[in-house]
Amino acid sequence: MLLLKLAAQDLLTLNTRRRMVPHLAARWRHFLGDDVSLTERSAWAESLVCLANDLVAAGRGNVEMIVECAATLDESDRPGGPRLIDVVLVGRHPEEQGLSVQLVELKRWSTVTRVEKATAELVRVPGIDEAKKHPALQLREYYDAFTGSSGPLNGLDFECGGFAYLHNATESSVRALIDVDAPTGAYARLYTNDQREKLLSDLRKSFSAVGAASAAETLLRSMGLRNTPLLDAMISSRGDDTVFTLRGRQKDVATHIMDTASKVLPDLWHPTLVPDERRVIFLVTGGAGTGKSAIGLQVKARLEAQNRTVMYASGSRAFNGAIQEHVGYGDRDFKETFTYFSNFVTPPDPPLDVLICDEAHRIRDRSTNRFWKPEQQGTQPQVDELLDASRLTVFFLDEGQSVRPNEVGTVDLIRDAAERRGARLVRYGLREQFRCGGSDAYIRWVRAMLGVTDAVPEPWTPDGLMHIEVADSPEELEGVIRAEALAGASARMVAGYCWPWTKPLGKEKRLEDDVRIGGWHRPWNAYSDSFCHNGAPPSKIWSVHENGLDQIGCVYTAQGLEWDWCGVIMGDDMVRREDRWVFQRGKERKDTETDVKRVAVPGSFDPKVKAKSVVDAEFARLVRHAYHVLLTRASRATVLYSTDEETRAYLKEMVGKVQIDGLRPTWENLPEEARREHRPRARGGKRPRRNRKRSKPGPAASDLRLF
Repeated sequence: MLLLKLAAQDLLTLNTRRRMVPHLAARWRHFLGDDVSLTERSAWAESLVCLANDLVAAGRGNVEMIVECAATLDESDRPGGPRLIDVVLVGRHPEEQGLSVQLVELKRWSTVTRVEKATAELVRVPGIDEAKKHPALQLREYYDAFTGSSGPLNGLDFECGGFAYLHNATESSVRALIDVDAPTGAYARLYTNDQREKLLSDLRKSFSAVGAASAAETLLRSMGLRNTPLLDAMISSRGDDTVFTLRGRQKDVATHIMDTASKVLPDLWHPTLVPDERRVIFLVTGGAGTGKSAIGLQVKARLEAQNRTVMYASGSRAFNGAIQEHVGYGDRDFKETFTYFSNFVTPPDPPLDVLICDEAHRIRDRSTNRFWKPEQQGTQPQVDELLDASRLTVFFLDEGQSVRPNEVGTVDLIRDAAERRGARLVRYGLREQFRCGGSDAYIRWVRAMLGVTDAVPEPWTPDGLMHIEVADSPEELEGVIRAEALAGASARMVAGYCWPWTKPLGKEKRLEDDVRIGGWHRPWNAYSDSFCHNGAPPSKIWSVHENGLDQIGCVYTAQGLEWDWCGVIMGDDMVRREDRWVFQRGKERKDTETDVKRVAVPGSFDPKVKAKSVVDAEFARLVRHAYHVLLTRASRATVLYSTDEETRAYLKEMVGKVQIDGLRPTWENLPEEARREHRPRARGGKRPRRNRKRSKPGPAASDLRLF
C-alpha cells in the first residue's frame, strides 16, 4: 500500500497545481475506508512540501518520495490497521551505488517535554492530550518491517536508515528527544529547523544525484507493486509452476482452496479414507488486475503437482488462445487443460477433481452453438453444467467486465446455484491492484470517468504508477504506440466496436481496412483461425504475436490480457454531450466499388450489443463496460483518442496537464530495472505425463511455496 510515488521535484509540481492533497485524500479513503482528517491534510500540505523543498535544495530533487507507505501488502489485514510510514525516500547511494532507503517520520511539533524523568520513550506535545511515542520507536518498527526476513529489502543490496524531521522545532525546544538516554540506531536520527544544513548535507551523503528512478523500480517490485505480466510468467515456468508472487489476500485465497481440496477430494495415497462429501464452491471477486488469474493458475499448477485432475475454463477465446498458443505451443497435454465454459454440456466421467472458472462474468445462460446438432445443445443453465463437472469448483468473477447481453455470470447466479445443491459457498473479495502499474487510483478514475460507478469524475492526478494522455489524431496515437513497441515495450492498439468487421477476402485472406478515421485506415485483427495475408495472426493470438501491431483489437480479443502501452480509440458509440454520455447504435451501407460494408450512421456495430432486442439502458451499460476493459489493459500508459471532437475535448479536460518531466514512462525514460521485454512464444516440447500410480504425493497445503 502506498498513496503516492513521485520524485521530490515532481511532487512540488503536483502541489503547485493544487492536486497533491486531494489525490492523497482520495487514496486514503479507498484504502482505509474513511475520510482523512483535516489535521492530516494540513500535515501533508506543510510537511511533505517542506521535505521535498529540502531535497531539491540539496540537489537531490530526483529522489523518489513514497508517501504513506506500508512495508508489505499483508499490513492491510493487520489488526488495528496497517502501519504507514510518512515517507520512504528511495535513490542510489553516492558511493556504493546500491539501493539507498531512508524512512522518514514527519512531525509538526514545535516543542516537547518528557512524561517521565527516567526515560525519553514517551513525550508530551502541547495541544495533544495523550502522550506520544518517541519518533525513533515508530521508526524502529518500520525499519524492522522493511529490513526483516519478510520485508521488501530482504535479499537486496541496500543501505537503510531513518530519521524524524521536526521542521517547526529547534534543537533546544525538543531537547527531550535528543538527550543521551534517547533511543539510538540507524533509524534514530532527528533533525530540526535550525539543523537544516546538516539535513541537506546528510541527504547528499545518502543519495546520488542520479539513478533514483531505477532504485524506486527495484523497491516497488520487491514490495509487490510491479507484477510479472501473466503470459510472461507462464512462459517462464512452462506451466509446470508459476512465478506469480501471491501476496496478501491472494495467499489467503490460494491456501484456503488448497486446504479445502485436501479435505473434500479423495486421498490418492490412502484410498480407504472417506473424504468429506460436502460440496464446496469458491467465489472470488475482484476488479481487473487484482490477481484472479494469478491465483487460478498457481492453484492449478499446485493441484496438478498433487496428481489431481484439473481443468482451467474461461469464456474468453482471446485469453485461452493466448495461453494455449503462446505458452503451450507444441504441448498438446498442456493445451488440453485449458478449455471453455461451453465444453461441459456432457459432464466428464468420472468428474474432475477441480474445475477453475476464470472470467466467470462471461458465463452464458445456456451452452449453445449454431454449428452443433440439436442433441449437442445445452439443456440446463451453463452454471449447473460447470458445477456438475467437478468435485470442487472455483469461480473468479468481475461483474464490471460483462460486455455482452448473453453474459449472465453474477454473484447472485453462482450463489443461487450453490443453494440449489446445498453446497457451501466460500466468498473472497480482492482489492489490491496489480495491473495498470498497481495504480488503483487509475482504475477508479477510469470507472468514474466512464460512469461505471456513481463516483463524481475528477481530473486525473499523476501518482507515479500509471500514465495517461490524449492524442489529437489516430496518426499521433499510432505513432506513440509503434515507437514504444519498436523500442522494446509491449504495445497494442484497440478500439470500440464502431466499424463493420470484414472477414478475410480472397484466397490470400487479405484484411480489409475497416477502421477508417479520415484518411487513416487500419484493419481489425483477423477474423480467422489461421494466418492471413502478410503474416497477420489469427485473432486468438493477435494480442501476443509480433505482427499484431498492424491491426486493431477490440474488447473480445483484449479482455484478460495486458501490455505496457495501450492505445485506445473511442468511437461514436459513446460520445460526450454537455455533462453526460450519449450512446449511439450505428448503421452500415455497402460500398458499391469494393462490395464491403462501411459506416452509414456512426455508432456501435457490435452485432450482439446493438441489436434491437437490447434495451437502451443495457446497451449503455455494455458499451461502458467495453471501454472499461479497454482502458484497463495497460500496465504503464494509456493513450486515448476519440473520433468525436467534443468527446476529445472532455477527455483532455479529464486527463489534465500531466506532462511532468520524467513521469512519461517511455521505454527510453524507464530505468533499466523496469525494461522487461515480452518473452517470446514458448518452444515446443512436451512435459512428461503425470501418472497417478507412480508419482509421489505433492506438498501438503500447509507446505505450499506461495512466495
